[in-house]
Amino acid sequence: MNPALPNKGTGRERKGGVNRIDRTFKRLKAKRSKAFIPYITAGDPDLASTGRLVLDLEKSGADIIELGIPFSDPIADGPTIQAASYRALSKKANLVKIFSLVEKLRKDTEIPLVFMTYYNPILKYGLINFFASCKRAGVDGVIVPDLPVEESGELVRLGKKTGISTIFLVAPTSTKDRIKEIVKRSSGFVYYVSSTGVTGTRRNLPADIVKNIRLIRSMTSKPVAVGFGVSDAKQAAAVSRISDGVIVGSAIVKIIGNGGGSFTGVKRFAAGLAGAIHGRK
Repeated sequence: MNPALPNKGTGRERKGGVNRIDRTFKRLKAKRSKAFIPYITAGDPDLASTGRLVLDLEKSGADIIELGIPFSDPIADGPTIQAASYRALSKKANLVKIFSLVEKLRKDTEIPLVFMTYYNPILKYGLINFFASCKRAGVDGVIVPDLPVEESGELVRLGKKTGISTIFLVAPTSTKDRIKEIVKRSSGFVYYVSSTGVTGTRRNLPADIVKNIRLIRSMTSKPVAVGFGVSDAKQAAAVSRISDGVIVGSAIVKIIGNGGGSFTGVKRFAAGLAGAIHGRK
């Protein structure tokens, strides 16, 4: 039996009923700063390490953290994040354990946490169960890259009911009509995918980013964050000048995969990204 959706938060989240993501972008806007949003795969190399990494990334300057839910068929991901998913799954990471991890993290941090997950794990868990667990644990937002916006009605409804942001992706190939629908259903922020194809680092970012972000901004006042392909501090600084947030995934996950259990390199790299995005040298 599915549990009823909780009407009240746990007290660890949403002060005054306001989502942490919204508070973060409001605070950054007041400072004329931008959001640094690192992505890591939950359970890579293990769940205890993920907990330490979240706290390390916050100390290194992260504003929001994306937690990837490992999945056996990650079609939108390149080889780096695919490998991270397989490592996490080999250590038996799953949604139940990841929710437990988030609940433990909420004793130590209020940083906004966003799940990036394929739709299949949500369906298996149960849509109502999923949002109820997000609310109880203290998850702030959900990104489902393989769910078409046209089929997202129930996801958006449950997100509004529980105060969980539903974040949708705009691609360089999205039509104007489709962008209008995406920004209408998005809450928290709009995720602009800087290049077509799967996730992964890119040597150069596409030249049409500025034009496409201007188009999105003409349709919404919601924050726009850019991901897919940002590889270093120089690229992050450039993207931060035209967006409200910069998402960096594969470049960080690659360091984690090569770290052998030591995350000194992750902290150093993240601090450099944060400095570039926040305008510090």
